[in-house]
Amino acid sequence: MQVLLFGITKEIIGEEVLKIPSDAVIGNVSELKSFLMKKYPALANLSSLAIAVNSHYAEDGALVTIDDEVALIPPVSGG
Repeated sequence: MQVLLFGITKEIIGEEVLKIPSDAVIGNVSELKSFLMKKYPALANLSSLAIAVNSHYAEDGALVTIDDEVALIPPVSGG
């Protein structure tokens, strides 16, 4: 699974694209978030974190597979 990183998520993880190992047990967005927050605890400090799967926003129960492209979209501010 390829995870694209933007904004603060890229700074926290230190890369632009993160490869999730094929042996990771991740079946849905919620499990992916848990996996990432265990590996990168600073992600848990974000007030909200949107996830897109294959260019579509996804809820926690949405299924993800090893072939999906996932994007972590951090909260944005400004005006």
